[in-house]
Amino acid sequence: MFATKQAVASDFGCASASYEGAARLQRQMGDAMLATIAQPVPQSATVVDLGCGTGLYTRQLAQRFGAYTVGVDLAPGMLAFAKAQSKALSKAPSKALSKALRPETIQWLEADAERLPLADQSVDLIYSNLMIQWCHNPQGVLRECLRVLRPGGQLRVSTLLLGTLQELQQAWTLADPHQKHVNGFISAVDFAATTVEILPAAQWRSQMITLDYPTPMALMNELRQLGAGYKDIQRRKTATAPGRLKQMCQNYPQQPCGGIVASYHAGWLEWRKPLLTPLTCD
Repeated sequence: MFATKQAVASDFGCASASYEGAARLQRQMGDAMLATIAQPVPQSATVVDLGCGTGLYTRQLAQRFGAYTVGVDLAPGMLAFAKAQSKALSKAPSKALSKALRPETIQWLEADAERLPLADQSVDLIYSNLMIQWCHNPQGVLRECLRVLRPGGQLRVSTLLLGTLQELQQAWTLADPHQKHVNGFISAVDFAATTVEILPAAQWRSQMITLDYPTPMALMNELRQLGAGYKDIQRRKTATAPGRLKQMCQNYPQQPCGGIVASYHAGWLEWRKPLLTPLTCD
């Protein structure tokens, strides 16, 4: 069973100060998704960064489009950090940057992505980078995006899929076979099927990304710095025994030249809400 929403919010909130320094995968996937927004977003638009975290991409969206931007997150700790970062950067020497990050340009909103406190058809662009995989009900999130997007509005979502951290899963299974240590993710086939059911004609693609680490413990430390550790409600409440950690490291597949890699099965979703069809009289 997945952890409670309060536990998920707490884990990520506690990682707010270390998150951006460890967010290699998040930057790679977020940049790739940002590059797909080719159609212009007018300055009169409303942009939502859903699962904004530290505001890393909220700030980029505000600066790039000059539109009213809302950073939405479940974790109060992340939002507090995002507000502080935005306030500090708004005083930067760059006039373009400081203008984009003014308080009237960016709003920070603590909210559940499955129950957004936003009006129907009030948003022109929703950008959500590596958030939906932590939600209890991803289908509910997509339905909320459908509800709040205006006709012609754009949706960009990235997620992690089955096969993510498969090497770490294998190593822990050998070291501690009766206890799970790695988060599970939905398969690409199931997520694509769910997406098409809710968002007809959505475009979907996936890719396996690998990142290098010097040791398995460096990977574990990065996950901790991101707040992305194992989140099952039945996880051990005590620290894992050093012997099990050592055995996991010994079982982790090593690269011929030293070090290890971790696999991340990345998925991206692109969708544009159809324009309203005008009524015609026969």
